[in-house]
Amino acid sequence: MSIPTIDLRKAEDPFYCTQSQENIRHALIEVGFLYLSNHGIDEAVIQDLVAILPTLFALPDKAKESVALVQSPHFLGYSKFGAEITARVQDQREQFEIANDLPDKRRLDPALPLYTMLQGPNQWLKTNAIPRYRDMVESYITAMQDLALRFVRVVAEALGLPAASLFSFTGPGDRLKLVHYKPSPEATFDAPSQGVGPHKDSSGWMTFLLQASDPTIKGLQVLSKDGAWLDVPPIPGTLVVNMGQAFEVVTNGVCKATTHRVLLPPGEYDRYSVPFFQGVRPDLTKQDLKTLWEHFDRKRWNTRESEEGRRIDSPFLRRKYETWGEAQLRTKVRSHRDVGKRHYAEVFEKYIGDD
Repeated sequence: MSIPTIDLRKAEDPFYCTQSQENIRHALIEVGFLYLSNHGIDEAVIQDLVAILPTLFALPDKAKESVALVQSPHFLGYSKFGAEITARVQDQREQFEIANDLPDKRRLDPALPLYTMLQGPNQWLKTNAIPRYRDMVESYITAMQDLALRFVRVVAEALGLPAASLFSFTGPGDRLKLVHYKPSPEATFDAPSQGVGPHKDSSGWMTFLLQASDPTIKGLQVLSKDGAWLDVPPIPGTLVVNMGQAFEVVTNGVCKATTHRVLLPPGEYDRYSVPFFQGVRPDLTKQDLKTLWEHFDRKRWNTRESEEGRRIDSPFLRRKYETWGEAQLRTKVRSHRDVGKRHYAEVFEKYIGDD
């Protein structure tokens, strides 16, 4: 099996849309990952962001730690190598996590659900080394928000739904990560070294990934329906797209949130990536997400998943939590335990012990 490429320009063109919709259905149902080409994002916006990544991560530790994630109850800011845990193992990546700048509503109204604290203001790095840092990041986020809505419309039509039928599930909590992986001289793709462990995306409705390194630098792998790990190498001019866990729920398991991982690159070259997670409405309940299940009757749709994929930690899929927001908070606390201990002491032990 290979990762298909969807040409968004053709998918939005009525002349090509029938074939494009068939290709999109195949990508979503049979593969779970796809490359998106001709996406329409201004190349200058992309290149401005890509160009600053080596400089950004080469900053002194003191500068990066000035916006340390542990300072933010919203899980926004910088986290160093080994600070995040996936599949119970420390991830060997450093990253800046940025979101829509939103007010901290729960500080004003403590009666709001605890997961409301996931939304709040960013910590913006201040450095003369990258004069337009905030402008470039915000320009990219704005472009990705527009692209995500365009693609959701195309996806809905490919799945036989009205074009706007999936918009009500999305929310204000879009997130962006700027990620750096150091090469590991000992790493080989026969003996994997964990950059990010196997997981299904929980942060967004859909994920749009920019692989911001040379095409020869591999790392991302996706788990096929048959249980084999497939390379997803960078292809210039494309973004990699996959579905989040909420999308799997709303499609009654027809479109799986496909398991994937990142291996540390062998050799001497660093790897950079920029995933954008389209926001999910935090107050969504499973009942809200079941409104389309009649359309996604599994008797009419082919659906399958590997045994390893079914074992991936997915609390919302397993019906442990009623709202998407609480399931997401639980995942964040388990992944960033220093933040959990500092800002969420009242639920820390509950979430850490919930396996």
